Amino acid sequence: MSTRPAVYTHGQHEAVARSYRWRSVENSAGYLIPHLVAGASVLDVGCGPGSITTDLADRVFPGIVTAIDSATEAVERTREALGERSNVEVCVADVHALDFADDTFDIVHAHQVLQHVTDPVAALREMRRVCRPGGVVAARDADYEAFTWYPEAPGVADWLGLYRTAARHNGGEPDAGRRLKAWARAAGFSEIACSATNWTYATPTERGWWAGVWVDRLQVAALGAQAIRDGLATEQGIERMVDGWRRWAADDDGWFVVVHAEILART
Repeated sequence: MSTRPAVYTHGQHEAVARSYRWRSVENSAGYLIPHLVAGASVLDVGCGPGSITTDLADRVFPGIVTAIDSATEAVERTREALGERSNVEVCVADVHALDFADDTFDIVHAHQVLQHVTDPVAALREMRRVCRPGGVVAARDADYEAFTWYPEAPGVADWLGLYRTAARHNGGEPDAGRRLKAWARAAGFSEIACSATNWTYATPTERGWWAGVWVDRLQVAALGAQAIRDGLATEQGIERMVDGWRRWAADDDGWFVVVHAEILART
């Protein structure tokens, strides 16, 4: 794997954080719910704006949730989201080199993280190291090549090609979902439970929200600007992608499926 630090493809624009606030344990970590018992200690890797973190904290109270992210902006947003919760600690950290002792946490959780890191196997080794014997390491990642939608929209197809190219250009792996089991095995896990779930956007409200997420990322967040700067797209190409998303969202026949793979790996 490359030793060059990965660049977060989505960036830290407020439009990106706003879309992440929709995420919860129920819609993004349902496979982990049976393990979220009162008193459990949790490490939440890549906490983003903290919506999943706060849900984890409510479910394991009085257990402590430690939330980490490599971006200071994300850590500050999590702190803002916590409200009066007293059972969450938040800090900036690198998942490749965690500053926690061995066998610290009952659960180590990462949602949509391993697709963005420089070395996902090294990250999983660290997650394994800080998880107590008998605990679980949980990871869920999208698999972009497996995304499917209808009707065909050339601009949306162009977007998918651009995103996969840009993510790899930035040091990540956009088709991480299908690789989770292999990465976990390479990290030393032998007991790995695999599952898959999806997000589906089909109603007018859902289509409008999902298209808006990507229009924002193309127009005002990092993806479009990075792609133009790095020669991966032109302004006209970005406009074509935006138009494709809007046409897809306006079509009453439209639906979009985001495929995710999940692993529960026992230490």
